Amino acid sequence: MQIFSAQPESLPNLKKLKHESELFKEALRVGERYFKARGAGQFDNTDHADLKARAIYLLLVKDKLIQPLATQDESVQNMRHKLALWMSRQLPADHELLH
Repeated sequence: MQIFSAQPESLPNLKKLKHESELFKEALRVGERYFKARGAGQFDNTDHADLKARAIYLLLVKDKLIQPLATQDESVQNMRHKLALWMSRQLPADHELLH
C-alpha cells in the first residue's frame, strides 16, 4: 500500500535540468507574453513568480501545449520544473541554456 502525503514532494523521476533556474526564468518571460497574447490577462510586476508559474502552467495545460501533472503531484515546484522543461523544448538546439 502506498501512502501519499498531503503536501506533494518533488517527483522522484524528475531529473534536474542543467540551467533549470535560468530555463524557468525564460519560461516565465515567454509564458507571460503568451498569457497576454492569448487574452488570459496580464501580470503585475509585484506578482510572485509562483503565482505566475501556476497560471502559465494551467494555461499551457488547457491549450494542450504541455502534459498535465498527476493531481497528487501538482505542486509549484513540479510546475516550475515542467515550465523549465517546456522552455528547453522551445529553444533552438544550439541555445546557450541547453549546453
